[in-house]
Amino acid sequence: MHCRFCKSELSNVFIDLVSSPAANSFLTEEQLDEPEPFYPLKAYTCDNCFLVQIPEYKKCDTIFDNEYVYFSSYSKSWLNHAKEYTGEIIRRFGYHSGSQVIEIASNDGYLLQYFKEMSIPVLGIEPTANTAEAARAKGIESIVRFFGTSLAAELAAENRKADLLIGNNVLAHVPDIVDFVAGMKLVLKEEGVITMEFPHLMQLIENNQFDTIYHEHFSYLSFYTVKQIFESQALELFDVDEISTHGGSLRIYAKHAEDKSKSISDNVHRLLEKEIYKGMNTLTYYSNFQKKVQKVKLDFNDFLIHQKLEGKKVAAYGAAAKGNTLLNFCGIKNDSIDFVVDANPYKQHKWLPASHIPVVDEAVLEEQKPDYVIIFPWNLKNEIIEQLSYARAWGCKFVTAIPVLQIVRDVVSSMAE
Repeated sequence: MHCRFCKSELSNVFIDLVSSPAANSFLTEEQLDEPEPFYPLKAYTCDNCFLVQIPEYKKCDTIFDNEYVYFSSYSKSWLNHAKEYTGEIIRRFGYHSGSQVIEIASNDGYLLQYFKEMSIPVLGIEPTANTAEAARAKGIESIVRFFGTSLAAELAAENRKADLLIGNNVLAHVPDIVDFVAGMKLVLKEEGVITMEFPHLMQLIENNQFDTIYHEHFSYLSFYTVKQIFESQALELFDVDEISTHGGSLRIYAKHAEDKSKSISDNVHRLLEKEIYKGMNTLTYYSNFQKKVQKVKLDFNDFLIHQKLEGKKVAAYGAAAKGNTLLNFCGIKNDSIDFVVDANPYKQHKWLPASHIPVVDEAVLEEQKPDYVIIFPWNLKNEIIEQLSYARAWGCKFVTAIPVLQIVRDVVSSMAE
């Protein structure tokens, strides 16, 4: 494989999570007896630009199809985050009814609905038809296409350019990251602003968040590397925020390199210096991650085996992609975890890939009264613990496996949004 940005040959393995099905390929009852396709899940570090990446083992258009099960609006904290962002960005840049906001990977309209409420024109670009249809039901115009230079050129020819171009948790999801960023250059107005949010590779490594590695995420991003990618397409990063979502993310602000109307924030220099100080521009920083991950696997399996030997009932909450990475790397099946609860009806009455753990609604949790509930989306643990607080009445305990195995006794201050 060659680096999807700088084209250097890749030989440095960052982590090998063996093989698994695509993390969001939930199964129907009929599919349980059918063969499942497994794909390697191995990430490499480029020794030139330090982009951490996996090959396109499973093609993008077979992952993001009309049966895609992730709908953003089922997380209250994510909706709150989107609403707060809308207010902040409008105050900072003064967007109004004459502005054009475009979001790439707009999903079910979770974010654009708040701009629409402010009478600001919006356009969503979303490749999964079922989530785009949910956005349209909210009155949000949505184009069902993958974004890149082809679509961007069409929009530019129609003079549909963005004053604000948004992409939340999409930069990591594109196999051709250069074409994607080049497309943003084409569709951005002369003094327009791009904001993108993505999980910070530094947090992934330092907090052992290996479960965020799965086939949908082609790239794992540092500020150091993203800055190079944007500059290669004549886009300049003029500000950056470190935010708490998804266990620690970055929100970058970009503009045309030719746009001199915006000054470069000190945040840019500070974060770049922080990453370089930690050694994110050296291969040494990326070594030994496999050993940290192996400990999680051993501890988690030991915990489950012990509970089963004690006759305890173990369930889980949140049929998240990260949970499937954890389960499949650890080799855990439905004889260790009885069921997983999820609020998303598109996941209910299906089974997790490979582990074949059934996905149920919350009523089953109250009926079965498990002794332990494992929280797979650990980044939402406070929200989930508050939601399931009634389970303490029968002595239920909450468990997270990342960054280390922990029995969570109460809502705690954390990077959980």
